[in-house]
Amino acid sequence: MARSISHRGPDDEGYYISGPLGLGFRRLSIIDLEGGHQPMSDQDSSTWVVFNGEIYNFPELRRELEAFGHVFRTRCDTEVIIHGYKQWGDEVLNRLNGMFGLAIWDVRRRRLVLARDPFGIKLLYYTIDRDRLFFGSEIRPIRAAVPDRAEIDPVSLNLFLRYRYTPSPYTMLKGVHKLAPGEKLVVENGSYQVSRWYAFKPTPFAKAKSPGEAREELLALYKQAVRRQLISDVPVGLLLSGGLDSGLLLALMNLNGSSWPTYTVGYGSTFADDELADGAETARTLGSKHTAVAITKSIFEETLPKIVACLEEPIAASSIVPMYFVCERAHEDVKVALVGQGPDELFGGYPRHLGVRYGALWAQLPGWTRNAISSTVTALPRNETLKRGIYSLAIPDRMRRYQNVLSILPGDQIDGLFSEGLLAPNSGDAILDCWASMAGLMTGTDELGGFQFLEVRSTLPDELLMYADKLSMAHGLELRVPFLDKDIVEYAERLPANLKVRNGSRKWIHRQVCRTYLPESIVRRPKRGFAGNVVDEWFRGAVDGKMAETLLDGSSKMYQYLRPESVRELYNRHASGHHDYHKILFSLVVFEEWLREHDKPVAALSCETAQ
Repeated sequence: MARSISHRGPDDEGYYISGPLGLGFRRLSIIDLEGGHQPMSDQDSSTWVVFNGEIYNFPELRRELEAFGHVFRTRCDTEVIIHGYKQWGDEVLNRLNGMFGLAIWDVRRRRLVLARDPFGIKLLYYTIDRDRLFFGSEIRPIRAAVPDRAEIDPVSLNLFLRYRYTPSPYTMLKGVHKLAPGEKLVVENGSYQVSRWYAFKPTPFAKAKSPGEAREELLALYKQAVRRQLISDVPVGLLLSGGLDSGLLLALMNLNGSSWPTYTVGYGSTFADDELADGAETARTLGSKHTAVAITKSIFEETLPKIVACLEEPIAASSIVPMYFVCERAHEDVKVALVGQGPDELFGGYPRHLGVRYGALWAQLPGWTRNAISSTVTALPRNETLKRGIYSLAIPDRMRRYQNVLSILPGDQIDGLFSEGLLAPNSGDAILDCWASMAGLMTGTDELGGFQFLEVRSTLPDELLMYADKLSMAHGLELRVPFLDKDIVEYAERLPANLKVRNGSRKWIHRQVCRTYLPESIVRRPKRGFAGNVVDEWFRGAVDGKMAETLLDGSSKMYQYLRPESVRELYNRHASGHHDYHKILFSLVVFEEWLREHDKPVAALSCETAQ
């Protein structure tokens, strides 16, 4: 099991075995290079921990625990989890500010606690097989322990095709689950229970924040988070896009040092709307030591199977390929890199946030006006996102409304791709069950705030953060996400919608903070739909391309589950230029590549082997 994730921890390994319990660990050494060996225990070996991630507030927690009389043997953040558990029990989880997938073994109570951080920056998979529990940071160790070829779950496949990812606790494999962000699994007295430990309930500030107050308080939180997350005993860099989020990170890093290594990836001269030029300009403006990574269409297509293998679960974000290559290059110089994910979800950076923000205005229009506008939009060519948005805003139930905003196609259209009798009715609605434990926490949020609350705990961790973790750790590179610092998220979730999307401007308050350090030329840059428009162009422009061939080949493995004629119809309608189906078509290509990798023997599971 440990060997299957050696790419995640090339520096050290360790084991603790006692009766029915075995803990294995592979280490990527970041803090206390000599003293951070795991599994780690307290002095009397009554509490053991294996832990993947970083606890950024460990110095403060250590001082607090030492005041209670706890004696530390290392300088490592791992040890505060051990003593924190002994002092506070499971409540220690709420005191941790960081990213983690962890296991705590309480020897005296014979009690095992598994937990995932509040926003799912790190993953924790598990399966229960004939009264045996196996868990790990990836699926590979589970499949190594239970080598029988796992069956594909049609419900998960339906969810993937509808949302481009499989929401926790689902994976594409029957019986293999992942803890949702902010959940824990406790094994005790021969039984287990999964529950939500992180139950933050956003409520508006008692005295509404003025724009000036919000800007200054957010800036202070940003500075604190970046300062915390630069703690490391190894070199640190930054994945720098052409946008304002990672540009602001670089400016804040400059308050704590200079000449930081930065890395940008793009398609260069092969595609005009690209990150490379903007990233280089930001690096020049802010004085970083910059490296650019250029990839091509042929590199994209040739490496997609290898990258899908590293992901273990199909993720149909076209940026998985550039992410893989920028992490590969960054690893040559650094072991830790910061990345600017988070502000789009926290402050409303996507087009869908405009629809959700102003949806109430739509609902107030007379029915005949809405019908006329809807008919006009429906007749437009290649505007599937807008069509979905118009349809979604009319749904009265809040959770179903959000569900449909996030769907890339109507549920009946996705269902129609499946072979006869394979799919249970309403399988796409399973995502509502995934969100059920969050419904009661959203009652104090406005419409946009509730939608973002779900995004931060579902789409962001199970799509963007999932592939960021897998593709960085495939190269032994740790990614840190300062904008998802717990204090920042909880502050942002208490702000009203008019500070996030204001007069049609997205990420409004975040942009005001950015203006503190960034020139207007960076603040006003248009958001790049990175790689998505590249993939769309390839699908439309090259009918004989490799990805198109995959869809049109009747012997493709996906057709064990899907109807060839339905997929072919989708492709033909997209290629005609009348519809924009590049998202679902790319999802199908990723699924096919994933199936081919899934059929390989367990012995070939290591991401290092895949490379």
